[in-house]
Amino acid sequence: MPIRRLDPVLVDRIAAGEVVERPAAAVKELIENALDARASRVDVVIEAGGRRLIRVADDGCGMDGADLLLSVERHATSKLPDEDLFAIATFGFRGEALPSIAAVSRLEIVSRPEDGSAAQALSVDAGSLRAPRPAARAKGTTVEVRDLFAAVPARLKFLKSDRAEALAVADVVKRLAMAHPKVRFTLSGDGIGALDYAHAGEGTQALARRVGEVMGREFRENSVALDLAREKLSLTGFAGLPAYTRGSVGAINLFVNGRPVRDKLLTAAVRAAYMDLMPTGRYPAIALYVAVDPREVDVNVHPAKAEVRFRDASLVRALVITAIREALRGAGIRPVTRASERALAAFGSGGERGGPTYRQPGWNVQAFAPLEPASSSVANAPASHAFGFAEGQESFDYAARPSGSVEPHARDPASSGEGEAYPLGAARAQLHENYIVAQTSDGLVIVDQHAAHERLVYERLKRERAARGIERQIMLTPEIVDLDASDCAKLLAQAELLEGLGLVVEAFGPGAIAIREAPAALAPGKLRRLIMDLIDSFDEWGTAAAALERKLDHVLATMACHGSVRSGRRLRAEEMDALLREMEKTPGADVCNHGRPTFIVLKLADIERLFGRR
Repeated sequence: MPIRRLDPVLVDRIAAGEVVERPAAAVKELIENALDARASRVDVVIEAGGRRLIRVADDGCGMDGADLLLSVERHATSKLPDEDLFAIATFGFRGEALPSIAAVSRLEIVSRPEDGSAAQALSVDAGSLRAPRPAARAKGTTVEVRDLFAAVPARLKFLKSDRAEALAVADVVKRLAMAHPKVRFTLSGDGIGALDYAHAGEGTQALARRVGEVMGREFRENSVALDLAREKLSLTGFAGLPAYTRGSVGAINLFVNGRPVRDKLLTAAVRAAYMDLMPTGRYPAIALYVAVDPREVDVNVHPAKAEVRFRDASLVRALVITAIREALRGAGIRPVTRASERALAAFGSGGERGGPTYRQPGWNVQAFAPLEPASSSVANAPASHAFGFAEGQESFDYAARPSGSVEPHARDPASSGEGEAYPLGAARAQLHENYIVAQTSDGLVIVDQHAAHERLVYERLKRERAARGIERQIMLTPEIVDLDASDCAKLLAQAELLEGLGLVVEAFGPGAIAIREAPAALAPGKLRRLIMDLIDSFDEWGTAAAALERKLDHVLATMACHGSVRSGRRLRAEEMDALLREMEKTPGADVCNHGRPTFIVLKLADIERLFGRR
């Protein structure tokens, strides 16, 4: 068969398959055209999820008759004035969007330039162009797309329900609204609630208002601002607290020079920043804005411009991780409002059923005497009991060396109220030998002692590893652990990695290993269980392709879990207070190594409402 040129209309329809795969993609292209036209307001209307109608109107600079005709020709653009693909400062530049949409639908454009005396209208029906005609319109442009994919009905089979397509359109509008707070966006149509994002202005406060408006009150209350600039790159935005998680990556909002992207490098960097702060299968919520010299990023790597390529990818990844971690660390210890709301809801639901039934043995509250004077406080306690987590049945003394000084109370905080000034307050009681109840100046805090101490141990192990290697001790008598032959092989294959973490193992005949040295933070009686957990984790890691840093942190997290104070341990008052103070100065102490909250806060006003006092 001889080679021939494809029909131009067929070429446009092929291009439409790459650029406009669904109604939301068409909406994205049309809004980006409006933003490039310096619009201050963009109004979007859809019907049947965008399949029947898409209307995008703006108050931008508009087009005259000659530009209208060129706008629907392939590879015609006003956005590359010097034809430099390495310094793109606009959203569109390929000149494919309008002709591709026109090839598979009925398109009408009505536009009036700023200095024009009248508007012009242009229609294209499935690639067939009609001559421009006079029309009525104020300055700006309105683009109507009717019967999308009518010219290629086979494509309609690949669309989802009208509601699903409408939600995808709403997602596009939300992301573009987050990227441009100084522009007003509206969206209306069947199957979705109307959206109206007013002009927020410019600057950090405007961005915060727009992000909070789009991502919701919960995110605004459970996020921290991030700001970092290095060389030709700056990062701004808002990072959700580690305990404020989502079930998918949908809440990871990434923007590069004002362009919403779904970039694998940035997404991986965000997840790496939260790596040891979230449970498996959960994802962070974040709005991350990357500003970079256009010559340092290539946006011309995908027809829909959804991906980018950075010239120095390693620098971008490192800065993203650093910016997020510094922001979370600088925020200190903060409660997650969702956890507190769930607790209040639980109390409230109990009240609706006639109130909870209290049984004296069920609460198991451990009362304690007033604290001793400073001379006998935790700071001067023996090493075996300092910081309060050593008991006769275990030789556990990790917490005897906290990361910073723990200032003792000069007076009894229970009577003076001095301890209530701390973020986590002063300990008042221990419930069920696992939950510490502390009183603050405006409410109370409930702490999961095992989860909290697990994070403290983990952070200390990481600091030791980074500074001088993990402190370890030689076993007087090697502990022998009997294993399956395959499990022995798995463990011995990771012997070098484990040795760097303070755990020295070697083969001890067929089906057994000998533990020669172990991290000093671990109690000897827990080593056998640790070995079994490590073998299970090796199965999850798979081959050596997994990142070494992730392996190291995973092993440390497992060690921390086995080295932390367990549930069921009775603690003295000074021990509980010491734990609270250490939590307040430890980064990430608001979540355990598995991503669960370590404490919840109940405000006094909320408690009074539960009792009908407000």
